Amino acid sequence: MHTAVQRVREVLTEHGAPVSIVELPDPAPTAAAAAAQLGCAVGAVANSIVFRVDGEPLLVVTSGGHRVDTRLLAGLRGVAHRRVRRADPDYVLEVTGQRVGGVAPIGHPEPLPTLIDEHLHTYPHIWAGAGLPHTVFRTTCADLTRLTGARTARVAGA
Repeated sequence: MHTAVQRVREVLTEHGAPVSIVELPDPAPTAAAAAAQLGCAVGAVANSIVFRVDGEPLLVVTSGGHRVDTRLLAGLRGVAHRRVRRADPDYVLEVTGQRVGGVAPIGHPEPLPTLIDEHLHTYPHIWAGAGLPHTVFRTTCADLTRLTGARTARVAGA
């Protein structure tokens, strides 16, 4: 088992969460690709996106049906909009230990400040990346909030 997936499995186990990692037949680097393979709504796919806010990492877990609004993030973090940038792939790998397209909301070398899209609460179950582009795990928004220590917020425009 790949190290990134093993770390996700360990976090799930340590927190008493169901370990339901699924290996998809094909890579799913987008929410639409994952939803098509899982047979679920694209909004039930939890995308993990890393941003740099004043040079520090911020993980935003958003519904696959949403696009993160960096102006909302700036307001939530109390910084000017220009201080919020989507992280480049090298930085994502550095802070998560995972490559873009398969980033999980958990299992990083160090915990990351995290925000979770409030819209994910509308689904009884959600699917999140498990460390590789073809691995995901099933969870609930409440469990994901508990696992990450995240704050739930509006991170996408209307």
